[in-house]
Amino acid sequence: MTAIRITRAGPLCTVQDVGRPGMLQHGVSASGPMDAAAFARAGAWMGEAGSTGVEFTASGISLAVEGGTIGLGVDGGDFALSVNGADRSWPARVMLRERDTVEIRPGAWGNYGFLRFDRELDLPMVMGSRATNSVARLGGLEGRALRAGDVLSFTGDAIRSGMGGHPRAVPQPAGPIRVIWGLHADQFTPRARERFVAEGFAVSSRLDRMGARLADPAGVFAGLPMLSLVSDAIVPGDIQILGDGTPIVLLRDHQPTGGYPRVATVISADLDRFAQMRPGAEVRFEPVTLARAHAILSGSTP
Repeated sequence: MTAIRITRAGPLCTVQDVGRPGMLQHGVSASGPMDAAAFARAGAWMGEAGSTGVEFTASGISLAVEGGTIGLGVDGGDFALSVNGADRSWPARVMLRERDTVEIRPGAWGNYGFLRFDRELDLPMVMGSRATNSVARLGGLEGRALRAGDVLSFTGDAIRSGMGGHPRAVPQPAGPIRVIWGLHADQFTPRARERFVAEGFAVSSRLDRMGARLADPAGVFAGLPMLSLVSDAIVPGDIQILGDGTPIVLLRDHQPTGGYPRVATVISADLDRFAQMRPGAEVRFEPVTLARAHAILSGSTP
């Protein structure tokens, strides 16, 4: 039986696939990779990969192969990769054999990286997915984050459909994070909305798969009257303003509903980029129309 043993795992290292879209009506967020494009690229380097992979966080991950051979594709932010102690380029496609070891260490930027394999992980489907939901404790390995000593085994033979393209690094993207105005934007004063666009925020150290709190050094939302709203549905990228004025960008494992006002929503095309911004990074927001957000997502406009 081919398997990998996790020998080192940073916090919030999880099993992920494309997630559970459509399950919010049952109170379960979609989950899935924090950087969906990087997750897809890691699989594409294999030509074809199993649908499920491993998401690791900024401190990296280490593993060893137990039994057989396995193809591995890696991508994500900027990380340093070594196999059996020898440095390899990042991102990469490698063929691993029994007792081979892989070490991934943090690089210059990014919070998340991904491991994809040339076969499927032997884990049960829960509500149509193997993705770990860290809030509801669904999917993955016992619904929890991976830790040292965990063994992940694989089903069946390797998927053989030829290799993908040559792995190539994607540069760290720059520029403001684009948003559409939120459901409750008109509950904020025109001055507050102007300052939301004009001032800079910073990613705080209080971030996880559920959301990332922002530091607001200019006090854009400080001292505003607290709004009491009826809870309604949340989507990834919603920017809630908490009762103390703290902005929080909700991410893949967001709660299903919320009663805090949402001033804006990060567009889908920029959500991966936001998730890769490390604590301390400055964030600026640029409003766009819904039509432009759709055009950006479709690739018809940059």
